[in-house]
Amino acid sequence: MTMPSLQVGSVTIRPVLSAGDLEMFLDVPQLVYANDPNWVQPLRSSIAKHFKPDAPFLRYGKLQAFIATRTGKNGTEAVGRVVAAINQRLVDKEGQQVGLFGFFECIEEFEIAEGLLNIASDWLRQNGMTMVRGPIDLSTHINCLFLVDGFDTGPMVMMPYNPPYYPEFVERAGWQKAKDAYSYLIELGPGLPATFKKGYDIAVKSGINFRTVHTKGGAFQKDAESLYSLFNTTFSDNYSSTPRSLEEFLEEAQDLQQLVDPDVFLIAEHNGKAVGFWMGLPDYNMALKHVNGKLNWLGILKFLWYRRQIDQGRVLVVCSLPKYRRKMVPLGLIYLGMVGALMKGKPYKRAEMGFVYEDNMPSRKLIESAGGQICKTYRIYEKPL
Repeated sequence: MTMPSLQVGSVTIRPVLSAGDLEMFLDVPQLVYANDPNWVQPLRSSIAKHFKPDAPFLRYGKLQAFIATRTGKNGTEAVGRVVAAINQRLVDKEGQQVGLFGFFECIEEFEIAEGLLNIASDWLRQNGMTMVRGPIDLSTHINCLFLVDGFDTGPMVMMPYNPPYYPEFVERAGWQKAKDAYSYLIELGPGLPATFKKGYDIAVKSGINFRTVHTKGGAFQKDAESLYSLFNTTFSDNYSSTPRSLEEFLEEAQDLQQLVDPDVFLIAEHNGKAVGFWMGLPDYNMALKHVNGKLNWLGILKFLWYRRQIDQGRVLVVCSLPKYRRKMVPLGLIYLGMVGALMKGKPYKRAEMGFVYEDNMPSRKLIESAGGQICKTYRIYEKPL
């Protein structure tokens, strides 16, 4: 197959084919966000690992990265990037030839952005796809969504962020909204309505045991495997989502192992089996903002210093098996999660819950009843090929 390339004025958009190309690909965000005070640079290694020959994704999918380059005062520089990907698990799940674009970054020039989207679409079309969706970085478990509202504050840990012109450019290029999602902010001072404590009491009387997650040794491994099974069962029907392998899940769990605050990471059990969990994390973006994407010795020292200033957290997941929702497990988890966050000595003043898709009304109503207010809106786009 001929690898596509494209000329847009003085800019060449071409495939990433060498280690040097990949380095330029990884450099693009530093140019795009150079003057953005809210941007938090992801760890460079966390992006680069997805393009290694032994990356787990390549066992069930394929991808092609592209960069937009031009000649400047300092030689050739990359001014945009995109990845076209085929997640075969998603194709099989949805029963349609849907491809993905992700890892999108571009300076504020529409023609370059349009060219990047077009070249990704061309590659997907050549590979038999009839629909393209994004932004999704290979999988919704890695990173997805464009921020479309809520640019006044930076992203919390493991949440997307982009300039306001990204959604404007995508829509101008003819893409249509596929689905929106929201993040909710909860100020922790006021506390929860009494219904959450009552829900916790009902759950306990029903035989539910609540405990904090284990963070060490074999107990951590066992908890991670239990949560893997629970996660896949609970979120099996999530939009554009496919199950991760146990290997992928455990790799992410191990990355987070030393960062977990057990008092805000809770598991609900019935007869020794995990039936629900609340996954809260301190907002490590407040510290990562100062390490410039690299956890070398200096980056680690900066991270350890600035993590002391963290005063907010993000709730990534609140879930339970369907039959245990009637036993008030979600209410019990939210109640205990908030109690843990407000324990003496804890720094948390607020929490962000999300993201939650716009049509997930049960979760949205539950968060809103806990005092959550929409603080950010995100969007996934689609386009027929």
